[in-house]
Amino acid sequence: MATPTTGNFSSAMPGEVLPEGAGYGVVVGIGLFFSAFMLCLTAIQARYTGFSPKNSEEFTSASRSVKPGLIASGIVSAWTWAATLLQSSAVGYRYGISGPWWYAAGATVQVLLFAQLAAKLKLNAPYAHTWLEIVGARWGTAAHLIFMFFGLATNLIVSSMLVLGGSATVTDLTGMSTIAACFLIPLGVAIYVVVGGMRSTLLCDYTHTTVLFAIILTFAFTVYATSGYIGSISKMHDLLSQASMVAPVEGNAGGSYLTMRSKNGLIFGIINLIGNFATVFQDQAYWQRAIASRPATTVKAYLIGGIAWFAIPFAFSTTLGLAAVALTAVPSPTSPTSSPLNSTFQPLLVPLSQDQISEGLPASVAAATLLGQGGAAALLVLLFLAVTSATSAELIAVSAIITYDIYKRYINPEATEQQILRMSHAGVLVWALVMGIAGVIFYYIGVSMGWLYTFMGVILGSAVVPIALCITWKKANRIGCVAGAVIGFAAGVGAWLGVTAGCNAGVINVTTSGGNYEMLAGNLASIGVGGIVATAASLIWPDNYDFESTRAINASKFSRAKKESEESDHDVEDPEFEKKGHASSVSTETASQSDNDLDPAGLDRAFKFAARASIVLTLVLMIIIPLPLFFAQTIYGVRGLSAWVVIGIGWAFCSAFAVVLYPLWESRTALRMIWRGMIKDVFAKGSGKYSAESVVISPSQA
Repeated sequence: MATPTTGNFSSAMPGEVLPEGAGYGVVVGIGLFFSAFMLCLTAIQARYTGFSPKNSEEFTSASRSVKPGLIASGIVSAWTWAATLLQSSAVGYRYGISGPWWYAAGATVQVLLFAQLAAKLKLNAPYAHTWLEIVGARWGTAAHLIFMFFGLATNLIVSSMLVLGGSATVTDLTGMSTIAACFLIPLGVAIYVVVGGMRSTLLCDYTHTTVLFAIILTFAFTVYATSGYIGSISKMHDLLSQASMVAPVEGNAGGSYLTMRSKNGLIFGIINLIGNFATVFQDQAYWQRAIASRPATTVKAYLIGGIAWFAIPFAFSTTLGLAAVALTAVPSPTSPTSSPLNSTFQPLLVPLSQDQISEGLPASVAAATLLGQGGAAALLVLLFLAVTSATSAELIAVSAIITYDIYKRYINPEATEQQILRMSHAGVLVWALVMGIAGVIFYYIGVSMGWLYTFMGVILGSAVVPIALCITWKKANRIGCVAGAVIGFAAGVGAWLGVTAGCNAGVINVTTSGGNYEMLAGNLASIGVGGIVATAASLIWPDNYDFESTRAINASKFSRAKKESEESDHDVEDPEFEKKGHASSVSTETASQSDNDLDPAGLDRAFKFAARASIVLTLVLMIIIPLPLFFAQTIYGVRGLSAWVVIGIGWAFCSAFAVVLYPLWESRTALRMIWRGMIKDVFAKGSGKYSAESVVISPSQA
């Protein structure tokens, strides 16, 4: 058994386990590394594949040609926030083994169900850049502006959570200035997003995801196999049992951490489910990945991505969240007794306060206690990669909204290609600054990542059903759906404030408003009222929309580009061909491939498959598995915990294969083409450069 290693953890706070320079080194150093890495990727991409982020369509949507494995990897990366790691561990710390399940399941089903919207997007608006363009084309300017509020509010809350979670952990582990972290994290990411655009961002996300799984599996095997403090599943079971006796969990069967019968865990699961519908269905980052994917494989990408993502919070929080609890039952080296039930017992890790749990510290203290500075450094890198991946998704998503839904729609409808590209770059930089400012504001007013996470459904949930109906249902009534979003918003905020006042003697503040019942009331009222109003109005006064106006979004632009490109193909002697031929040729092949993939019958079959698969998986994850376990009130023994842990680690391995190895396999032809070009350049400079005439595979395979 390995010798125990620990930082200075005589108190609940992790303290400055790492030097302040380590914080700046990670935030600035890794940010600059990925900026340089992105420059290299962009140069290779432009030279050997014919794709260049100097084209606005390539910058924003990767020419709509990305294969499912890379899209799935990007989904996993974009959906892995600081909250994914920190908040999941916090609910594991609070509620025991039910916490990891309710966090993972409650945030997976939205991605699975989004596969239906992705299929309808390709069928009903194949050339749209944002989901707001679809709302504007179908329901007009007023609806466009109202739903833009919900869209940008979603991006603001998600961005704030990313910055808050990342900066809090960096500060707690290294002592780095929180204010500096709030600004440096998004600004560092903005550099490589501006350089590389959507495709290179997805490739960068792929590298983040690879490192993410490697570190998570390292933590898992440390806790359950080599740690001197825990080191086995049976020891973990023993320590959790002792912790349950010392401080029983309110609302859990027998007060145990080893049961799915957790009343507060179930409440959190409902809040988590509702809130995350808003942050998937209304976040342009997920629509953008659907837009960037090839039509024929969009559904596949979202189903793979959702199933693969489940393992990250489940395995991580089952490891570090439970480890943080178990370490409170481990005696410190100076403890006079080894029994937690003895009044003189001194734990290795003092139980955390509710504020510290809300800040997401269980994972930090567990990692640093188990592995000392090495564990703290690994967690710091892990969180930084998670934060930067999701941040890059938010930056390019908001940039698309600023460019196409504000600038091009209301300011300069006749914008040229270069003006659009410049605005896209400016949008990335502007939102990076907004993220930093928002993080600082929430930090100073005392709002934590955990509070924001449970609150987001209160103000965002009302628009979920109206947006889904807009994309998928021809009978969706414009006035009813807009009214549903607005009325549901008012109902959610009203229910949240009303229950807060009722449960806390009229006192409404950050602390009192963050309780489970207060947030549950607001979340349920928001999504429930919004959905009921929108659906009822559509059934009573149904529209009969044919989606022709949404299918027409940008269609003329693609047709014109294809025609110009075909004409240029007849005149290969054109002296300007070398300057513009790469982009036009790629556009032609991509458009041709897209036309072949946009078969209505095929996309309709894809939608039906997405509906069946996502609904079945949702029922399995949210009802068929957890609810019987909840009502059984079983407190698991060593064998039960062993099955739980082995499933989590095994799922993580399968997920790693799906989003790390599979993308390499599906891109093998393009990688071979790039490799051949680089070899040619070594022996004869310039001979390996991509050209439209000599290409041996479709660029859409790149």
